[in-house]
Amino acid sequence: MPQDSKLKAVTYADAGVDIESAGRTKERIKFLAQKTFNRNVLGGIGGFGALYRLDLQKFKNPILVSSADGVGTKLKVAFALGLHHSVGADLVNHCVNDIAVQGATPLFFLDYFASGALDADVTESVVTGLAEACKANGCALIGGETAQMPGFYSDGEYDLAGFIVGAAERDNLITGAGIKPGDVLIGLPSTGLHTNGYSLARKLLFEVGGYKPTQYVTAIKEKAGAALMKTHRSYLHVIQKLVAGGLTTGMAHITGGGITENLPRILPRNVTAQVELGSWPVLPIFEHLRALGQVSQDEMLRTFNMGIGLIAAIPAAKFARARNLLDRAEEKFYVIGRVAKGEHRVQYT
Repeated sequence: MPQDSKLKAVTYADAGVDIESAGRTKERIKFLAQKTFNRNVLGGIGGFGALYRLDLQKFKNPILVSSADGVGTKLKVAFALGLHHSVGADLVNHCVNDIAVQGATPLFFLDYFASGALDADVTESVVTGLAEACKANGCALIGGETAQMPGFYSDGEYDLAGFIVGAAERDNLITGAGIKPGDVLIGLPSTGLHTNGYSLARKLLFEVGGYKPTQYVTAIKEKAGAALMKTHRSYLHVIQKLVAGGLTTGMAHITGGGITENLPRILPRNVTAQVELGSWPVLPIFEHLRALGQVSQDEMLRTFNMGIGLIAAIPAAKFARARNLLDRAEEKFYVIGRVAKGEHRVQYT
């Protein structure tokens, strides 16, 4: 190829990746992560691998429990509203719940944030939400990846995912294996959609219903975007109370797939979960989504949490103790069904 001394040398910035700007952004967010550190975090942010010391004074025979997830198309609503702080909490709380239902204590968290071009303010807002949620759940934000991928993401958009590691004593793992006929099923309320079903919800609200994210919706008594942006709730502290009291034989985090697909994940093969519809108040957002698209009940129940974000199986003999514990802790719950002999599935009554 002919050489021309007048040709300008092409840089990474010419391809859309500004390394210097990214470096400044990472410096801005580094201190946010460091505020979540505890004595078990070794080193700082920026190494090739994050280091964490497992505290063997606290755990005698530990089993590591991990989970990875993303925020999904809820991010599309965040982009439309310019609200980026709460999606960090959505991600952390979702991952925390996934391991807490197995009796694990969260230890550390890593995130993956990718965009076409880093916006320092947006990135800092997202990481602030991540760090605050990690702090609230007692885990350390010890690292992650901040990637620029020009041409891959549309302007102003990004993706957010994360990975959590926790630990539980081997003898205290909650697997659902001890669930038996007669166990009481209790449900803890969700704050809204949490982080699941947004592809259908956005279609129903914004395409079928024709609402704008900032538009007030009379049927749900709030703006459409606000209803969809309710933060995914962490159930860690109530889970820890139930586990510490030896009051539960299994717990299901109701995420993608709704009650229909998530509750069977903890059921032994010879039992059925009999869930009584109408035993808890369905949130207005779900009722409105159902009406907008004439969505079948089965489709709603296998897509959305329908107002129940966590289900715990409580042995009948321990139910009074569990009820008293939850009442003292001012934790709202609903008795939504029982476990019975039968096929490995959810049976709605």
